[in-house]
Amino acid sequence: MQALYMNDSYLKEFSAVVVRVDGKYVVLDRTAFYPNSGGQPHDSGKLISGGEEYNVVYVAKIDGVISHEVDKQGLKVGDSVRGIIDWDRRYTLMRMHTAAHLLSAVFHKEAGALITGNQLNVDQSRIDFSLENFDRSRIAEYVRTANGIIKKELPVAVRFIRKENMTGDLIKLAGVLPPDADEIRLVDIAGIDVQADGGTHVKNTAEVGEIEIVKMENKGKSNRRIYFTVK
Repeated sequence: MQALYMNDSYLKEFSAVVVRVDGKYVVLDRTAFYPNSGGQPHDSGKLISGGEEYNVVYVAKIDGVISHEVDKQGLKVGDSVRGIIDWDRRYTLMRMHTAAHLLSAVFHKEAGALITGNQLNVDQSRIDFSLENFDRSRIAEYVRTANGIIKKELPVAVRFIRKENMTGDLIKLAGVLPPDADEIRLVDIAGIDVQADGGTHVKNTAEVGEIEIVKMENKGKSNRRIYFTVK
């Protein structure tokens, strides 16, 4: 299966062929739908075949294969389909994801913090950091630094490297091992951050808008949580 979002996060529509069907669960030969993974929620949208529309309500990667759950049965192996991504949802999550990378880069540079947990969402997202001191004013300053980077309109690029060239500084998640693949996908915010990552991102930091803190929480020893949104 070809995961089209890996090379083009801006692909809104695509054509594909059904290769497997199990009731409402459909596997295609290629897809632009992002599966629920790595703290980023799945895409939604629809598949169209023979004038019939099937709403995509959930997408997951199962045993390395991306499966689309649709709202009704009817698709058959060999059917040609047109996939349409819910673009408003996808683009908001792209902005949130790039914002999360900017925040993790700033927290790591300024305080040596690693991410201990994260969950993106359309309305607000959260990141957990390993920080010794819960200093709200310092955290707010880190967010202002990230917003200053956004205003520089830096390019955000995707590239691939061989696994043997992987280095520890490309992993910002605490306790996470390099992906089990020969090629590693990197998301590169020019001059600011490079991370191994499989999610969708904007092409320029300016598209993020402005990061706004919703709330901060102390989650126990050395674990701090911030909720944020983008405007």
